[in-house]
Amino acid sequence: MASVPHITLNNGVEIPQLGFGTWQIPPEDAQARVAAALDAGYRHIDTAQMYGNEQGVGAAIAAAGLAADDVFVTSKLNNNNHAPERVAASLDESLERLGLERLDLFLIHWPLPMIDIDYVDTWKAMEEVYRSGKARAIGVSNFNAHHLRRLLDAAEVVPAVNQIEVHPFFAQDDLRAFNAEHGIKTEAWSPLAQGQILTNPVVARIAESIGRAPSQVVLRWHLQRGDIVFPKASSVERVRQNFHVFDFELSEADMAAISALDEGRRIGPDPDTLGPAPK
Repeated sequence: MASVPHITLNNGVEIPQLGFGTWQIPPEDAQARVAAALDAGYRHIDTAQMYGNEQGVGAAIAAAGLAADDVFVTSKLNNNNHAPERVAASLDESLERLGLERLDLFLIHWPLPMIDIDYVDTWKAMEEVYRSGKARAIGVSNFNAHHLRRLLDAAEVVPAVNQIEVHPFFAQDDLRAFNAEHGIKTEAWSPLAQGQILTNPVVARIAESIGRAPSQVVLRWHLQRGDIVFPKASSVERVRQNFHVFDFELSEADMAAISALDEGRRIGPDPDTLGPAPK
């Protein structure tokens, strides 16, 4: 089994650099899909209240017979739980669904600048959750630099991570640099551009030249850049394939060729305009 590198967060907690993402996995499929990931060797699972599949994630971890400390689990605050008085209770609900006593990482899922509740106030409630010990680390997701500046001006706890859309078409180098400057690690969601990058001629050429799958090439690009990454996959074969990315390296030329694909093109929503998600 491959040895996954760990990255140390700003509070000393270590997170596996490669994990398994559960976005868009239906609740009824979550247990089987996460079980396949755990069997393949993944020990980092990323979920969210919004995904509706926390219970399946927890069931898979329990059925695998792994100790709670053996699997790094992230969940995220749903958009309808931003009211400060809801934060702690919503985390308790997540813990119950997951069958855990504490989360490894708890994130504000979106900044939601269009709603009346200020994400800075939500963050202060997140800090209380962190102090309670029910989350080993806290962070944010989909925050742009200007969101982070406002938050950092008032924060007592610096976010451990900022989970953002990152892929070769949307490399986010400026935001990644801002994160790094402030001791915030970057996590990349949709690292394969929802599959759109896999048929790109540059990626295909590099994959063919080194005898690797396009997904492995792109994940390796992320890892060598220092991103924390958690691809999702529908087939067991692809789940296993995505895990085997630690026995090769991309050359500087190949890294540069993939980085040159950056178009500044989002595939997901814009954090500056996204409103509340359905409850």
